[in-house]
Amino acid sequence: MKTPYWLIAACLALSLPAHAASIFKPVELKDNEMAELRGRFVMPGRIISFGIVMSSTWVSSKGDVVGATTSMQLQNTVKPQFYVSTYSAEGNGTPAAKGTGIVTGGAGLSTGQGVTQSVRAAGDNNSAYNNVDITISHAGQAPAVNQQGTLLTENNSVSVASGAGNLTVSASGGGIQMAIEANNNQGASLQQIAQGGVLQSTTLLGAGNAITNMTQLNVVMGANSQTTAASNCNINQLIGLRNLGY
Repeated sequence: MKTPYWLIAACLALSLPAHAASIFKPVELKDNEMAELRGRFVMPGRIISFGIVMSSTWVSSKGDVVGATTSMQLQNTVKPQFYVSTYSAEGNGTPAAKGTGIVTGGAGLSTGQGVTQSVRAAGDNNSAYNNVDITISHAGQAPAVNQQGTLLTENNSVSVASGAGNLTVSASGGGIQMAIEANNNQGASLQQIAQGGVLQSTTLLGAGNAITNMTQLNVVMGANSQTTAASNCNINQLIGLRNLGY
């Protein structure tokens, strides 16, 4: 007695999905394995310079300004060194009334991973801008380093004040942050790089304010091949940032 062809076809159809599932079953990677893969699409020897520029500015409705810029260029040292430049100005407009807005919640914003950006407003006619930019360029050699401003040391801070509020730049806990506390209960702003993430957060309680938080990551890729020693030096500098908490 011959087995019907339709029966053979049915058996094959039922067996193929199970066989395929066993072959293409996804394999979960552990956290430590993922960490080893991170950034491997860029050859370490190609990175000849890595820098960070952060700036935060608060402009009140009167035109008062308070702000700062901090920069770091990593080329010849493992330990990052941030230099801070502050600025302020007095406006001649009409001051806004004391802020009466109330913002609740948001406790989890400071624990996010990667890039976290938030703007929470409880006032009128405000503007806020958060931006993270990555610039990749190619050059035959690393750019000249000309750092300006005050050198920021661990557990130290640089501050500036104006009619707009008080700004403090500090380095602690393996990271750097720029915090603004606006006057007249207008709100607050925080920008930081720490624990492998970037945070930009603004809370507005008054009216007529303009806030800007900007972070720029600058990577220069070498146009020429480098020796093994130079490659190891470059990658060790970037690994050093992770060990310091950045």
